[in-house]
Amino acid sequence: MEAPSELREAVGGWPYGDLAHLAHVELITPRLEESLRFFTEVMGMSISGQEGDSFYLRAWDDYEFHTLKLTGGRKPALGHFAFRAKDAAALARRVKALEASGLGEGWTEGDLGHGPAYRFRTPDGHLMEIYYETVWYKPTEETRPALKNQASRFPARGANLRRLDHINLLASDVTAVRIFMERYLGMKLTEQIVFSDGSEQGAWLTCNNKTYDVAITKDHLGARGRLHHFTYAVDSREEVLRAADICLEHGVFIETGPHKHAIQQTFFLYVYEPGGCRFEVASPGARLLLAPDWKPIVWNEEERKKGQAWGLKTVESFHTYGVPPVEE
Repeated sequence: MEAPSELREAVGGWPYGDLAHLAHVELITPRLEESLRFFTEVMGMSISGQEGDSFYLRAWDDYEFHTLKLTGGRKPALGHFAFRAKDAAALARRVKALEASGLGEGWTEGDLGHGPAYRFRTPDGHLMEIYYETVWYKPTEETRPALKNQASRFPARGANLRRLDHINLLASDVTAVRIFMERYLGMKLTEQIVFSDGSEQGAWLTCNNKTYDVAITKDHLGARGRLHHFTYAVDSREEVLRAADICLEHGVFIETGPHKHAIQQTFFLYVYEPGGCRFEVASPGARLLLAPDWKPIVWNEEERKKGQAWGLKTVESFHTYGVPPVEE
């Protein structure tokens, strides 16, 4: 997967910042209607559109047409996830690099809500795409905000998710996926876990001034291309606590939390949506990556054995469960 030096020169030396942000996640669910009800009524998202067996949803301050695509399927799984490039030239640079990686799959006409997208896979098999042309959400009379500098009106429904925040991939080879994202997508490593034997157990990467858009953690069952969870943000810790109460009222299974992560310091709640996928409601706090010369924070094995920053010990399923589930 090593790219020739002439390619590196052609694409500007793997410039950081060609990608703007994590744009959307496609979740495959075997219980489409129940999953849709969970994300709209319990989490407070809105439906932007429907096409075939897929529904397109967004949180109230997501500026794009959608950030979540729910698609019916036999097992819970990650369909694909996408990044928006910062402009057409940045998209062209990334595509040129990805074509040299040997993992490219080519162009698609684009999903409902965005233009042409280039599809490819990570070394572990996760399906990704990048695009630039997009459809901005246009509020209706019912969703028009009082302040025109937010995407839509606060819904006052369920957990009131504000925006898509990040995705956590499970990988059989964390290092290979992390290097791929640095080299071919121009992302920056912010924190990682390296055990005493030198093995990389986790990596957190960003493409903007957030501390991370993608987390990659070791799949301890040895499977490839699985999803650990994806996350939407709310404004405060209190809203995460309220989300826990709301999930309790609706009979949603709470796996762990609310607690605080040591890595990235996120205040979190992990639940399972009805289709079987782990989902996180989180308050990332005020942590932003402003230093242009940021050096990755490395956590060792002993530090990780301490678990979260505070709260109950991490449950065992958090280290083993992902989608699609691994058969016994």
